[in-house]
Amino acid sequence: MAYQRRIMKELERLKTAPPNSHITLVEANDLETWQIDLEVNNDNPLYTGKTFRLQFIIGSNYPVESPQVQFMPLPNRPIPIHPHIYSNGHICLDILGDEWTPVQTVASVCISLQSMLGSNDRDERPPDDERYIKHAPKNPKQTRFVYHDDTV
Repeated sequence: MAYQRRIMKELERLKTAPPNSHITLVEANDLETWQIDLEVNNDNPLYTGKTFRLQFIIGSNYPVESPQVQFMPLPNRPIPIHPHIYSNGHICLDILGDEWTPVQTVASVCISLQSMLGSNDRDERPPDDERYIKHAPKNPKQTRFVYHDDTV
């Protein structure tokens, strides 16, 4: 039950006081699956004028375990092109894996993704994108990413 209180508190905060105007809760029909629109909040020309859709699936072990997070492709919401984002929407970000701590929140993940996108200057996918998407599990949390490039 404690995790439900935590999730409800985070959900209410996202509805009433999001961390910035570039993070918008679109849908949260239950406590498990949330859709959030995200914009990069700086003038990065790679992402100017673009909005991206994130899906969070929050398990019953949250916040001890990280949520499942990925970008969702929609006609007007592309998957961002970034060296750490695969074309299927999976994200290679340490805080979604081994570096997750219960102090983190859905909002803090969104802010981290804004920062990751905002600091990027390379219009490219990960080098192993084609191979990865052919064999990737549906749940990105089942992937054991190797975090070796923190320059983007």
